[in-house]
Amino acid sequence: MAILLYRVDERLIHGQVLVSWGAKFQPQRIIVVDDQLATSTWEQELYALGLPEDLEVTFANVADARVRLPQWRADARRSLLLVRDLETMRGLARGGALSGERVNIGGIHYAAGRERVLPYVFLSAADRAMLEQIAAENVAVVAQDLPGSKAVALADLLRP
Repeated sequence: MAILLYRVDERLIHGQVLVSWGAKFQPQRIIVVDDQLATSTWEQELYALGLPEDLEVTFANVADARVRLPQWRADARRSLLLVRDLETMRGLARGGALSGERVNIGGIHYAAGRERVLPYVFLSAADRAMLEQIAAENVAVVAQDLPGSKAVALADLLRP
């Protein structure tokens, strides 16, 4: 399996992902799945700015990513797959496409209607429902901001 991390993080590519998770997994590719970003060349260039030359970055929308998932998994390159929000991850997981995988909730920040669950995870009722829908696709869901931090199980994220 060449996709070593499936992560929901509103910031997508940033220092925490590159330094901490990068040190753990030594990725050769970052796959960013985001419908809006997949159509914006200049935003893609901004996200890729400052990345090491040997680190490939691929941008895809959800529909394309669902088609390419088997290819990415079979590829020998070590990859991190990043999405901005739970809705995107739910779209990827739909129909068992991520069955047996583990999804990392790494950064969902405060917004109106969201309450703090962890210092780096704020959830609304709709977010909780999406987490349950992702898990219902036979996906393990945990929250973990850094590799050295304790993973927080879905049941703990959903507690009131």
